[in-house]
Amino acid sequence: MIIKKRLATGALGLLAALACGLISPPPAMAGEPASDSPKVELVLDVSGSMRARDVDGDTRMAAAKQAFNEVLDATPEEVRLGIRTLGANYPGKDRVAGCRDSEQLYPVGQVDRTEAKAAVATLRPTGWTPIGLALRGASKDLSSGDGTRRIVLITDGEDSCGQPDPCDVARELAAQGTHLVVDTLGLTLDRKVREQLSCIAEATGGTYTAIQHRDQLSSRIKQLVRRSADTPVQTPTPVRGAAQCAKAPYLGSGLYSDRESFGEHRWYRMRVAPGQELRASASVAVDRAVDPDYGVLLRAMTPGGRELVRGSEAGSGRTDVLSSGLRYPVADVDDDEDGTARTVCLELSQSFSAPASVKRAPGLPVELAVDVVGNDDPPADVAAFGLGRGWILLGVLTVGGLLAGLLWGWLARWRVTVWRSN
Repeated sequence: MIIKKRLATGALGLLAALACGLISPPPAMAGEPASDSPKVELVLDVSGSMRARDVDGDTRMAAAKQAFNEVLDATPEEVRLGIRTLGANYPGKDRVAGCRDSEQLYPVGQVDRTEAKAAVATLRPTGWTPIGLALRGASKDLSSGDGTRRIVLITDGEDSCGQPDPCDVARELAAQGTHLVVDTLGLTLDRKVREQLSCIAEATGGTYTAIQHRDQLSSRIKQLVRRSADTPVQTPTPVRGAAQCAKAPYLGSGLYSDRESFGEHRWYRMRVAPGQELRASASVAVDRAVDPDYGVLLRAMTPGGRELVRGSEAGSGRTDVLSSGLRYPVADVDDDEDGTARTVCLELSQSFSAPASVKRAPGLPVELAVDVVGNDDPPADVAAFGLGRGWILLGVLTVGGLLAGLLWGWLARWRVTVWRSN
């Protein structure tokens, strides 16, 4: 009986301790990434062309291995790092098998430098170059968590498989809205390689760098890994624009995401007080095939429909993102004037079109960045005081034309008088 009472007392005490937080749950396993930790995956080309001996007298593979070892030693503690390879295993000529050759060499997590270096040391230039497949795999490797996500692709050639196309994969990743950035490093100056790697980087907001020396490769990868730890994550707030200003949502300063159908107009509203300046920019991502000519227009309007200022951008051919922006300063008021904030309507429209075979839904991804800042200086923009908006411009042109006409007539009469006199 005494033993049973003691056991019961011990069980009650244990439950009480857990309820009060006196006994904490077991700590996370070593190497398990926190949900907000920045994550980077290095994607290394291990195809047969990496045997080329043109990086400071050594092979491209040897230069990459040394750079990886230096990067692993310099990786910040808060960064969760992984390594994926492409073309590392299949040496044959079967295209289907070669284009499936991509695997994760070291899982994304807190770096065990000895283990990671040992894994890199086993690599030998072997097979094909399935870049598109490797990018999709790397995206899945980095899929969990809320921190920054970055892929660093190191390759010496363009994709040798064609499907999936690396540029199309990069656009897919950008359209997912997860702010995954892909940086590309090319170990060759070949034009086609440069164009493909630039396309991949631009589609995701990353960078492309041509590498010619061993120390350049190491320092660039270190820089990109450190950048992932220094870059804060800002997730856009979903918003749905209206078909007219009167029904548009009011936005505060921040970053917003929306989707807009081909040729559609979307409206949003901001409140801007005297002495402040509205700054707005809009980007439309092209996540599918479109016709070659297009444009984006962002306008600031009064609720009554009068245009205040506009920003526009147009293009042709292939693109990934098209952006436009504007600034609208509001002059400060005197003491006897109304100082309440006024409503400014933002109209976003675009002229993208597409072949009939292209899906229309969902619409094109839109990202809208808006901010209202203090405007201590008098507005210098001509749009702030009305020039170019109607009657003031007409008056200036009329008076200028009248004065120019009078001056020209007087000069003509003077020349005729002098000619007759002589």
